Amino acid sequence: MGKQRVKFTFVDDLVKQPVIFELGHKFKIVTNIRRAEVGGEVGWVILELDGEDEEIKRGLEWVGATGVRVDPLGGDVIDG
Repeated sequence: MGKQRVKFTFVDDLVKQPVIFELGHKFKIVTNIRRAEVGGEVGWVILELDGEDEEIKRGLEWVGATGVRVDPLGGDVIDG
């Protein structure tokens, strides 16, 4: 099992799409939202993803293909 922290940035209509929900259902990945700020037209979410490394990679490729920007993060998001 692998663990990865990422930041998703949503713009326009993507803010209203259930991308995180679909990520957890289409792939064997457990999603844990650590921080988020979502408005009407723009939003970002910091997630901790748990799953097999290859499954996380496939899931993140799918998220990127939806138009959501995916940025890897390091360290503990809560601690800074």
